[in-house]
Amino acid sequence: MAPRLDGQASARRRSHLVPNCLECHTGWVNREIAPASIAPTAANYAHAIVSESTQRWLHTSGIVPIAPDGSVPTSIAEQAQTVWANLTAILAEAGMSPRDVVSVTTYVMNGQPLAPVMAARDSALGGHRVASTLVTVPALARPEWLMEIALVAAH
Repeated sequence: MAPRLDGQASARRRSHLVPNCLECHTGWVNREIAPASIAPTAANYAHAIVSESTQRWLHTSGIVPIAPDGSVPTSIAEQAQTVWANLTAILAEAGMSPRDVVSVTTYVMNGQPLAPVMAARDSALGGHRVASTLVTVPALARPEWLMEIALVAAH
């Protein structure tokens, strides 16, 4: 087992990993990339987001529509709201907010309406544009789940 390092020794040991670590949390955090040389996005999302490398990153698993009481709503609109409530709680626990979200990947069962899913995303993100992928799928892990979302955030 490695010996425990005091704060100064630990900081010296990590200094090669994070150059200018006193400046790690200054400046612009996430920036949308929208080249004029390509067509604009088809909806309220970004083609790409560039993030500083010295940030703290959060990668979620696919978050499913299970409410805190264990219930699963039946409509796609309610499931989308539940998933985003779960994601918002995860972000808060990590000391982040929806403004820190960089990308979202949404999986929706074939045949489900997409408008309520996109409306829930837009509401949860409060107009913050992120890289976003929406995939329709024939099945998810449980038949009652109509959707799930995985996201990446940086702060």
